[in-house]
Amino acid sequence: MLITLEGLDGSGKSTATEHLRSSPVVPADATFTREPTDSWYGEAVERSIADPDADSLAELFLYTADHAAHLADVVRPALEDGDVVVSDRYSDSRYAYQGATLTDVDGLDDPLAYVREVHAPWTRPPDVTLYFDVDPETAAERSGATNKFEQAAYLARVRENYERLIDDDPDRFVRIDATRPQDAVLETVDDVLADVL
Repeated sequence: MLITLEGLDGSGKSTATEHLRSSPVVPADATFTREPTDSWYGEAVERSIADPDADSLAELFLYTADHAAHLADVVRPALEDGDVVVSDRYSDSRYAYQGATLTDVDGLDDPLAYVREVHAPWTRPPDVTLYFDVDPETAAERSGATNKFEQAAYLARVRENYERLIDDDPDRFVRIDATRPQDAVLETVDDVLADVL
């Protein structure tokens, strides 16, 4: 089973992922991973994140390459071994974030749909996605607004894309109110995954 954690920067995904590493609801031999990865593909992504002038289409394909390598090297092998895989960010981040970034590319009437089409033939959809829901202003404040992807106006477009993804696949997404105190959020995470697993 592939479980993904999604949401805006500052929504608490990474904190929840760390919590799940020691949570009794997740098998002890589960595979924990993330995107961007720590491979050289992921390093290229991190460099593009740090560059405010990075070309948005080129950046999409850096993320896509990282996702392809992640699938080949980590996700598919673990799933084939029967492991539970927990990923802090996955393909939905790409759809939501790069879908918001590509609005400046001529000829793309629906950037979100374009990004999904690029991935559709080969990606492996998650089985369950925990969506940590927080408003863009709170997300920007929590994340520190340190790069181009952590600005409230940009995050508002990303959130709209996440809402489209949820509308398209409501049975896969579990919305978690991430504006609540951290203990309450983590308790909800455990409850949801106890039911799933």
